[in-house]
This record gives sequence, C-alpha cells and structure tokens, in this order.
Amino acid sequence: MSAFRVVFGLTLYVINTIVWFIPIFICGLLKILPLQPWQKVMSRLAKWCASMWVACNNLNQALLIPTHFNVNGVPELKYKDWYLVIANHQSWVDILVLQRVLHRRIPFLNFFLKKELIYVPVLGLAWWALDFPFMARSSKSQIKKNPKLKGKDLETTRKACEKFRTMPVSIVNFVEGTRYTNHKHQRQNSPFQHLLKPKAGGVAFVMQAMGEQINKIVNVTIHYPAGRPSFMDFVAGRVPNIDVQVEVMPVSDNWCGDYASDNEFRVRFQAELNQVWHKKDQVMTQLLVQSKQSKQSKQS
Repeated sequence: MSAFRVVFGLTLYVINTIVWFIPIFICGLLKILPLQPWQKVMSRLAKWCASMWVACNNLNQALLIPTHFNVNGVPELKYKDWYLVIANHQSWVDILVLQRVLHRRIPFLNFFLKKELIYVPVLGLAWWALDFPFMARSSKSQIKKNPKLKGKDLETTRKACEKFRTMPVSIVNFVEGTRYTNHKHQRQNSPFQHLLKPKAGGVAFVMQAMGEQINKIVNVTIHYPAGRPSFMDFVAGRVPNIDVQVEVMPVSDNWCGDYASDNEFRVRFQAELNQVWHKKDQVMTQLLVQSKQSKQSKQS
C-alpha cells in the first residue's frame, strides 16, 4: 500500500503542478507588458491558479495520506487582508502544512526564496511568475569584503514588497533562516530547547517595508510527534500526526521601525522576537508532552 500511495501520490502532484504551471507561467509572461492595470489583473489570475494548485494538492493529501492534523488556535481570519506569517522550520513538509492549515483563510502564501531556487525545474518559473522574492543574502564576511553590499538585502526586500501593495498578501518567513537539525542546534549553542535562534533581519525588513499595511502577525508552531519527516515520508503516509498551533498577534510599535539604522529599535525588536521564540519553545514542549501522553494512553 505504501508503494502504491507514493507512486500514485507523486503522479498526482506532478500532473497537478504541470496543469496549473502552464496558466501561471503564461500570466507571468503577460505581466511583462508595462501596463499597471493589466499587470494587476494578470497577478490576480496567477494567484487564483496557484490557489487552485494548492487546493488540488490538499485534496490529494486528504484522499491518499492518512496523516491526522491536530490544529489549535485558528481564529477568524480575513481573506482580504495583509499578514506576516512566521513559523519554525524543520522540513520541506512545513510548506505543505502551512498551505493545508491556512489555505483560503488568508491570502495566498508568498515565500522569500534563495536566489538559487529559481533554477528548480517548473517550480522556479512558477515562483517567478507569482512574484515570489528571490533573495541573495549577504553574510557579514561578504559585507566586510565588499561594503557596497550593506543595505542590499533591505533594498531587495523593499522592491519585492512594492509588488505586494496592490493586493492582499500573506508573506511567510521561516525566522530561523534554515531547517532545524540537532547539529545546527548544537553549533549555535541555541538557548531554545527545540528551536534555532531567530534571525531578526528578514522579519524586520518586511515590517519596515510594509509595516503600515500588515494588520496581523500569524505565528505558527509546527510539531511532528514521530520526528522530523522528509517529503517522501509524508507522501508515503509515514507521518501519523502533525500538531499545529496558531497564534494571531497584533502589530505593535515594537515591530515597526528602522532596523538598519536605529540601534535602539534594533535591540527592542530583537528582544521582542526572542520573547516570541521563547513562548514558541514552550509551546513545542507542551505539544511534545501531549503527544507522549496520547501515545501512552493508546498503549495502555
């Protein structure tokens, strides 16, 4: 059954992706015409096609994958509003989880991607057509060697966010900047039990560019009771349960300011984000305890 599920499930994923990629890519090409009303219509059409792609993927999962989603804390959200979604990151499955839990509750999820991902076959061009921002993050050592790179990340983020001003959007940021592994956790000497250190820059730049438009912050905590899965584990049905805790937070003054130049605000912002991450770490502990108790009760 597992082999059939993998083959059939992957086939449906591929067919669904190709079917919706074609109109999305065509919309992306048509957006090249420098007519703002036309570009807006094409963007809306591309987003609608992408939303249908996610809906079909979700249906594929519901029919073939026996994973049970334990979702708590999802309040009433508005589809026509601007949101910043922050989440912990453990696996590529996280993206499917976010799409499953938040689909049609908030606007289509837009991810900030590493520039290398534009070369991913089919999906790279689809992400380009959907205006996903491709980022070239500069490390401290790179900036030290080439000072001209300083502020480049903020400028790239600002330009990307300009495209998000004309229609409601959800911007997703995996705040840790990379997927969690035990090795990374030890190397960072992370003060959190279940999380890597949060990187404030990405979130701060988005808030600096769009703070006046983003109405709420959707804080998502994802926990895999059976351990961090791969995409193939998920498709094969080897992920029995996924716990998801959703918290909607207001955008306070501590989230909006000049992160690049205002030292006082930078310290305040980092403290605010660390506080959020400490709370998320506590939620992860609670979810871990609950999953162990549930497992013990089933065995007894």
